[in-house]
Amino acid sequence: MTLAVLGVNHKTAPIEIRERIAISREQLPDVTRALADMPGVAECMIVSTCNRVELITALEGKGEGKDADLAGFLCRHFGLDPGALSSHVYEHRDQFAVRHLFRVAASLDSMVVGESQILGQVKEAFALARSTGTIGAQLEHLLQSAFSAAKKVRTETEIGSSSVSIASVAVELARKIFGSLHGRTVFLVGAGKMSELAARHLVQQGAGKILVTNRTLDRAKRMAEPFKGRVIPFEQVYDAAAEADIIVTSTGAPHHIFTREHGQAFLHKRRNRPMFFIDIAVPRDVDPAMNKLEGLFVYDIDDLQQVAAAHMAERSRSASDAEAMIATEVERFHQRQRTVNVAPAIVALQKQAEELRQAELRRAQAKLGSLTPEQLEAVEALTRGLVNKFLHPPMQALKQAARENNGARMEALCETWSLPAIPDPLLDLDANHGTTQTPVAEDVPVKQASVAARR
Repeated sequence: MTLAVLGVNHKTAPIEIRERIAISREQLPDVTRALADMPGVAECMIVSTCNRVELITALEGKGEGKDADLAGFLCRHFGLDPGALSSHVYEHRDQFAVRHLFRVAASLDSMVVGESQILGQVKEAFALARSTGTIGAQLEHLLQSAFSAAKKVRTETEIGSSSVSIASVAVELARKIFGSLHGRTVFLVGAGKMSELAARHLVQQGAGKILVTNRTLDRAKRMAEPFKGRVIPFEQVYDAAAEADIIVTSTGAPHHIFTREHGQAFLHKRRNRPMFFIDIAVPRDVDPAMNKLEGLFVYDIDDLQQVAAAHMAERSRSASDAEAMIATEVERFHQRQRTVNVAPAIVALQKQAEELRQAELRRAQAKLGSLTPEQLEAVEALTRGLVNKFLHPPMQALKQAARENNGARMEALCETWSLPAIPDPLLDLDANHGTTQTPVAEDVPVKQASVAARR
């Protein structure tokens, strides 16, 4: 079994690429099932956020897993030219994939190091994949270990203190543009968690009226309630937008909902008073061309990274501590996995010893004659105790060789006691299975079998 993580993120791909492969919450179950149907994919899940899309898989067999063309899957599913994606894709395998996933869950790979949203997003993706039926024992163990490591990082380091979320960074930008946010009207377009966080920060900085709209009216009402905000029916979004000084937009629309023409109309109604758009949606809600209009300020998710960079120095020491902690947790995971892989050999050794013990007991019964139940019990206890004592050294030797990843010693021990060969572990520590910038295959057939038929 090979573990593989393939994806793009804010470090490797601009928003123009990320928005083309963004997967909405509604689409995610079907896309996950389609990934599970690929040849060579035994288990899988997909993490899709505004900053990353990652395919997390356990592949059948070892080696390069060439039957599972993960990059080709992204190209075929989204109708992309392989050449447009190849330079932005990264792939991690085995222990490098474990380290990457642990770092993602602990927010060490985030645009804003230490932000808390990513752990919840990974947990949601895992829960969805589990309910879809694409999670098995390998990814279950891996993800639970990643969550445990992330929790340890957040509780035992200062990486999450003075938290700098994307939302708070956006508010800082707004304050720089307007000077003071006192009395400013804020319009939340889309009732997502990020919008709610932005609204809380804006209110803390003195913002006045809060307007909220969403395609689902009930969600808009729930969002507006804690802010005593005004709910705007979604069909009236353009009429209400001109009232707002700051628009925070994070819908799941597949296209721009605010265009240059809308911006011109807003400025006309506002008599050229400035407006600030915080576009935290992927795909983007706001046409970048609106930035060319005098008086309109548009910042998307990538623009926010520039402001976030100013806060990174404050967290460098905590991030260093967290990296060391993640390295320890990754090695602990490897040791547990290697110990699990040696278990079949230990079971086989115990089985051989028990068969020998039973055979010797049967041979000795003819000489011992008729024994009372108490005497039989004493003989059983004696022989079982002797076998356990004899087995203890070889079992400990196997476990120690596994913990040290000493393949040659494990093989020699198995040959000595005529045990079955220990299967290759999921997490091969061969450095050849590392991190690669993955070329995208041009033409790979798509498997049509269903998940239900496979399982």
